[in-house]
Amino acid sequence: MKALADLFAAFGSTLVDILPIVIIVFGFQWFAFRRPIANPRRILTGFIYVIVGMTLFLVGLEEALFPVGRLMAQQLTAPDFLGIGHDDAQWSHYIWVYLFAAAIGFATTIAEPALIAVAYKANQVSAGAVNAWALRVAVGLGVGAGLALGALRIVTGTPLHLIIMVGYIVVIVQTFFAPRQIIALAYDSGGVTTSTVTVPIVTALGLGLAGTISGRSQLLDGFGLIAFASLFPIITVLGYAQFAEWRLRKLKKRDDAESPEPE
Repeated sequence: MKALADLFAAFGSTLVDILPIVIIVFGFQWFAFRRPIANPRRILTGFIYVIVGMTLFLVGLEEALFPVGRLMAQQLTAPDFLGIGHDDAQWSHYIWVYLFAAAIGFATTIAEPALIAVAYKANQVSAGAVNAWALRVAVGLGVGAGLALGALRIVTGTPLHLIIMVGYIVVIVQTFFAPRQIIALAYDSGGVTTSTVTVPIVTALGLGLAGTISGRSQLLDGFGLIAFASLFPIITVLGYAQFAEWRLRKLKKRDDAESPEPE
């Protein structure tokens, strides 16, 4: 009965959240454009699918993803797993935490629907110049590296703003040297990682990690991982574009050197 009550509560909450979107879309169509909505039955069916899907997703988050994130953080930081005493832990003892954060960040990003959509559109509008799979891998590596560094920050207690400031300085410097056509896409790639799949797991991991390490506050230290997940993909995508441009120039120079001179 409790599970059913939670399901209906999530359904009601989702319905309230979706309602403003429905009002704005239909309101503009009727009062601004003064035209009937094409395929109303199809659109209504789509909204029903969205509401049901979001309801099941929210229930799944609460029942599975958040508990799994907390459980993994507790297990990875347990003294018996680390093989140390409660007061003997050093940042270097948490290597499995950093590896898990990097791996789960990469895996969730690769599966992120928002990133898949952006990569597909980028490949489409660039006529194949932007490889969709390469873009997803570059973003995934950025999220993985960012979460590993974010986990290290929680373990060591390093102030969040210092790392973020340094990271954005790197981004600004890269922006001056990266190919112009990739800059906007790189900045958007940092935003699409903070979506339905990545955010719940990353948040659960950060809160669980801060809650199991002595001297850490879940409010002050548990949050902030999402900032790393947004920042570091910009760095890796810009870096990937810079590497590709450098490699292209190198190949062009080699071809020019090998081509025979005209007589």
